[in-house]
Amino acid sequence: MEELPEIRIGTAEREEAMRRLSDHFAAGRLSVAEFDERSAVIAAAVTRGDVAKVFTDLPEPLAKAAAAPAKSESGFLSEWPERLMAAIPILAVILFFTTGSWLWFLAIPLVGALLFGGRHGGHGNWHGHGRGGRRH
Repeated sequence: MEELPEIRIGTAEREEAMRRLSDHFAAGRLSVAEFDERSAVIAAAVTRGDVAKVFTDLPEPLAKAAAAPAKSESGFLSEWPERLMAAIPILAVILFFTTGSWLWFLAIPLVGALLFGGRHGGHGNWHGHGRGGRRH
């Protein structure tokens, strides 16, 4: 059933429309000026028809499953290196105050190098891989 354009909308519908508009902006379909203009229209929208006018010349969004690839792992332990790395500075501060030795702070880069030093893809722009650099 087609949605009636004169039906009033609320904050949730405006926020969803802003998210969709931001996705189009991120995809390069809108200039900054167009995004600002359309954002103002969405912020002032009262009905579904007001929001629909903003998207008339933009393609329909892709299915969420196609837009965001599924993670190979899920759950609490899927990101254990990142979680461990977040705890290391706290542990270093605790050990510094209990032992009085500043050498514990050397554990921060050491653990970071041990956990993430072997990664040559994924995060970051190491060795110029992300911007036209050659791969090793």
